[in-house]
Amino acid sequence: MLDPSSSEEESDGIVEEESKEVTAPQAGSRISPSRTSESSGGLAPSSGGRNSARPTSPSPSAASEQEKEEVEKLQREEEERKKKLQLYVFVMRCVAYPFNAKQPTDMARRQQKITKQQLQQTKDRFQAFLNGDTQIVADEAFINAVQSYYEVFLKSDRVAKMVQSGGFSANDCREVFKRHIEKRVRSLPEIDGLSKETVLSSWMAKFDTIYRGDEDPRKAQQRMTASAASELILSKDQLYEMFQNILGIKKFEHQLLYQACQLDNLDEQAAQIRRELDGRLQMADQIARGGKFPKFVSKEMEAMYIEELKSSVNQLMANLESMPVSKGGEFKLQKLKRGHNTSIIDMGQEDENTLSKSDVVLSFTLEVVIMEVQGLKSLAPNRIVYCTMEVEGGEKLQTDQAEASKPTWGTQGDFTTTHPLPAVKVKLFTESTGVLALEDKELGRVVLHPTPNSPKQSELHKMTLTKACPDHDLKIKLAIRMDKPQNMKHSGYLWAFGKNVWKRWKKRFFVLVQVSQYTFAMCSYREKKSEPQELLQLDGYTVDYTDPQPGLDGGRAFFNAVKEGDTVIFASDDEQDRILWVQAMYRATGQSHKPVPPTQVQKLNSKGGASAQMDAPISQFYADRAQKHGMDEFISANPCSFDHASLFQMVQRLTLDHRLNDTFCCLGWFSPGQVFVLDEYCARNGVRGCHRHLCYLRDLLERADNGAMIDPTLLHYSFAFCASHVHGNRPDGLSTVKVDEKERFEEIKERLRVILENQIIHFRYCFPFGRPEGALKATLSLLERVLMKDIVTPVPQEEVKGVIRKCLEQAAQLNYQRITEYAKIEGKKREMYEHPVFCLASQVMDLTILEKGQKDQKDPENAGRLVTPAKKLEETIRLAELVIEVLQQNQEHHAEAFAWWTDLMVEHAENFLALYAVDMDAALEIQSPESWDSFPLFQLLNDFLRTDYHLCNGKFHKHLQDLYAPLVVRYVDLMESSIAQSIHRGFERESWEPVKSLTSNLPNVNLPNVNLQIPKVPNLPVPVAGLSVNLPQMPSFSTPSWMAAIYDSDNGSGTSEDLFWKLDALQTFIRDLHWPEEEFAKHLESRIQLMSSDMIENCVKRTRMAFESKLTKSSRSTDFRISPTICTMFNVMVDAKDQSAKLCAMEMGQEKQYHSQIDDLIEESVKDMIQLLVAKFVVILESVLAKISRYDEGTLFSSFLSFTVKAASKYVDVPKPGMDVADGYVTFVRHSQDMLRDKVNEEVYIERLFDQWYTATMNLLGTWLTERMDQQLHVYQLKILIRIAKKKYRDFRLQGVLDSTLNSKLYETVRNRLTLEEATASVREGGMQGISMKDSDEEDEEDD
Repeated sequence: MLDPSSSEEESDGIVEEESKEVTAPQAGSRISPSRTSESSGGLAPSSGGRNSARPTSPSPSAASEQEKEEVEKLQREEEERKKKLQLYVFVMRCVAYPFNAKQPTDMARRQQKITKQQLQQTKDRFQAFLNGDTQIVADEAFINAVQSYYEVFLKSDRVAKMVQSGGFSANDCREVFKRHIEKRVRSLPEIDGLSKETVLSSWMAKFDTIYRGDEDPRKAQQRMTASAASELILSKDQLYEMFQNILGIKKFEHQLLYQACQLDNLDEQAAQIRRELDGRLQMADQIARGGKFPKFVSKEMEAMYIEELKSSVNQLMANLESMPVSKGGEFKLQKLKRGHNTSIIDMGQEDENTLSKSDVVLSFTLEVVIMEVQGLKSLAPNRIVYCTMEVEGGEKLQTDQAEASKPTWGTQGDFTTTHPLPAVKVKLFTESTGVLALEDKELGRVVLHPTPNSPKQSELHKMTLTKACPDHDLKIKLAIRMDKPQNMKHSGYLWAFGKNVWKRWKKRFFVLVQVSQYTFAMCSYREKKSEPQELLQLDGYTVDYTDPQPGLDGGRAFFNAVKEGDTVIFASDDEQDRILWVQAMYRATGQSHKPVPPTQVQKLNSKGGASAQMDAPISQFYADRAQKHGMDEFISANPCSFDHASLFQMVQRLTLDHRLNDTFCCLGWFSPGQVFVLDEYCARNGVRGCHRHLCYLRDLLERADNGAMIDPTLLHYSFAFCASHVHGNRPDGLSTVKVDEKERFEEIKERLRVILENQIIHFRYCFPFGRPEGALKATLSLLERVLMKDIVTPVPQEEVKGVIRKCLEQAAQLNYQRITEYAKIEGKKREMYEHPVFCLASQVMDLTILEKGQKDQKDPENAGRLVTPAKKLEETIRLAELVIEVLQQNQEHHAEAFAWWTDLMVEHAENFLALYAVDMDAALEIQSPESWDSFPLFQLLNDFLRTDYHLCNGKFHKHLQDLYAPLVVRYVDLMESSIAQSIHRGFERESWEPVKSLTSNLPNVNLPNVNLQIPKVPNLPVPVAGLSVNLPQMPSFSTPSWMAAIYDSDNGSGTSEDLFWKLDALQTFIRDLHWPEEEFAKHLESRIQLMSSDMIENCVKRTRMAFESKLTKSSRSTDFRISPTICTMFNVMVDAKDQSAKLCAMEMGQEKQYHSQIDDLIEESVKDMIQLLVAKFVVILESVLAKISRYDEGTLFSSFLSFTVKAASKYVDVPKPGMDVADGYVTFVRHSQDMLRDKVNEEVYIERLFDQWYTATMNLLGTWLTERMDQQLHVYQLKILIRIAKKKYRDFRLQGVLDSTLNSKLYETVRNRLTLEEATASVREGGMQGISMKDSDEEDEEDD
């Protein structure tokens, strides 16, 4: 902006250069009335020039028509330009001197909006983090949260659309992520020493780091601070620049208008306001007299309209009056009246408004600076001199002392006075050297009478000498600066003559004083007087230039102030002074007529007026230059003659466009600076509030229709104001309502209703992820307000509910249509990615999708045949995931807005699910009855619905249950039949070889994909080394957590493992269904448990039978070995017991009893198996005892055997008979113990078996010895029995058999008998040969 103090040459150069740039391309197009003399010919020369340059047109009529259109277009552009220039003049004046509005400081700060490029940059940064390309350390939970945020939010097309609408800020990104992670963090388990608030703050800090990227946070903070400052308070220069951009005003045009309008002159601006307000009052009088009223809704409002106009002007006058004028002067007008408006003057208060001399108070500040004294030669060089200064009637000040050889000081004295013509006395003194001198000697003095117009620089003044000073030419150099007070608008010497005041034509010192904003006085002063000698109150006077008056000697340039019955003639000594006086008085009188200096009139009438204007002030120069460039018509235009309603409509529309296109996410809210200028414009130019808000509403709705994001709260404010105005319920009282205002309001009300309903229908897309925060809730509140018939009567809730219900019904259809389209596009893209032929660029892929979709539309039957049931089911499951995602987002982001309409949101969700149910039913109908692939669909939907309080057991949920209940029952029936058949066939072919557990083979197992064909359920085969197990194809709807802990053994049989796995899988499947209906869920659970009980009972019985059969067929001698098959049968019992506790756990009393029967059966079967095995062990011992029974005393075989051995021992070394039998039995026992201990998985069963085994064999030995109580044991019998008894005792003790069992009475009997027999045999010939019942280390070594 060109500073007002710039030199004329500099400003001329700028203006001429810029004006050439503007006028050159459009020669003849920028025509104004003030430039008609310069641009002769108007549009004709420019249009002719264009015709000569254009090639010949084929049709003269077409060429002329085109030329005419161009001319009209240029004219329209010119009219638009002029309108904007005129509008800018009004806006500039509002900015230059605001007296109604202030820039608001309580408005919400707007965030910086995110552009498409910034959104893409944000996506790239988050993608880089997920790819591991950043140095940000994060745990898996945070990475998963960012991954979900990136996929669901950042990549959403709804976010891209929101960015396009200009309603998306960086704060929205952050708040959505914060809400996204809060649920995740709350669901995490508690960690000692780490609070969840700490985790949240840590995650948010990492998010900020990712979002910021490599950008320096300090620079971002500086940018934010600068933008926030410009968003809050703007300087005048910033406001000028903003509205230059808004209205398309060029810089040089602003400079011309600024200087010509004297925007830096507050007095001129205040005078302009007074003239405008006076014009508005005159217009109100004209309307009242002429009866040209606008059309109101009621005839009685016409009188009210005039009162409104006058009261609004009076309010503006009061605002202007409250503006500070000066620090002094307490005079205030009691009522604000204008002299030109006699219709509203209260004559009874005329005396109250008359000024007195005491009301005019002026206060001046004087600065007196004494520099030096010249011509002081008579004093000795070392004499001390000094000066004193005083303003008459005030205190006296003294300078420092100086030597006479160098009398310089540079001392400043500050004074205050109320005299417009003060007398300043400066005296020069020298110190008296005489002893008896009482005072210093005065050498000279000077008395000055400064005025505010006096020169400010230092000057030499000749001093009046005293007799004590012999110097003749003594001068003093000093400067006097007299500041002009704020309430003194002009001063100087004038000749004056009037009828009531200044009755003699005489030169006087005049001061134009502003007592208040509406009270000015011309006061004449004498020297040394603070009160004016005479004064003239300028209310009602009109000032103008006049010709010299004959008979009045003195003065060269004349002007006068005229009022009815009075004329005061003034004259100045030069033309420039006259122009300045007339301009100052013109501002003070508030007259509508602007005086034109004769020099300007001469210039307009002749071309040689440049020399006549040399005496004009600088303001006149700027005015002339503005006139030269065609700006005079805009500056001198009367604001009261314009239609400010249409002008304001234009400036508000352009300001809104500028605001929506700036860098802030404003949502339609103006910036504080824009609000300030618009408020000031409306108040100053009388723009009706209803008209303002109606235009604002219309502009906002237009932008909303074009896709811009508009804050519904802002719409609510404007709508509420208009509604209260139209219905006559404004807070500031009843006001007039125009017919067109009411019609426009009804039109906008209907339009607003349609837009709000449309936004509610598209709530997921108009307010994605609940952004902007609270916007949807405000939309619902505004809709309720719009539906009100008037401002007082609330609308019935059922009516509002009906409207919202209808919107949400359409929203359900729209949302489902959108996700089905998205699912189709996604599915086709997936197909193309999977097919190698279509692995091309994305453009080719999208084009192929489009062509394929068009072909499917042309041939729907063929398209339907290509979709297999499996493919259809896959699409339906994917669609179900999208449906659940939509409902979850609705609950998370939009449920709070519909808090008052929760039942409607539930209906919306049910309608949404009902639309999906149609596709789901169609997909399930084409599935094979032998296929169970649809169970994952049920689990997916049911897991979501059962956790939702409102949707659980709702319409869709019950429909889903009705659809799947028969399927589940049939599935269980077939599984029961299949398992029963597999048990029957399996046990018939069972080899009872132990198999590895399922868990041990999990690394080689591919988890089953649902493709179960019932009843053909394959049995679990016996694994072969190096081959993996083929699991039965059971349904797997979630990660099979149960797989990791089924079995820990490695000795189960194939059939039992298959049985238990199937039962557990079936029960897990039923449990994972989480059937919502409690009664049916209990039925399913009890049925599975009863079925498991039956199956396990069958398994136990078949195992018991196979065990008995196996023992019956086995050997009865010491060659018998415990095979792995026998251990496997025991393990089957162990597994059966474990699985019965898990699979058959009942809660009801009857079922508990049934379960105890299963346990009793298993225990009885195990008991029988132990008894059978013990019996087998007893039989084997009996066979050993039978062998040594041949050595009984008194038998023929015993005598023969003894003789033979004795005879043979004389010739050869005969081996010890009977030790092979003992060793074979001991080996059998030890092998059996080790096999059972190693292979059987139940320690209790092993201990029980060993106890019974030991007890039974000891009983057998005791019985055998008792039968031979009267006989002496053969030495060989004794040796075998001692070896068997000792080894058995020691082996069973090592196996953990209790001492109470080992040291039984039977054992003591056997031990005593064998000890006695040992003692008897030791005295015989040959002895026991080292075999004894006593323990020894040698025996231990021998055993080893």
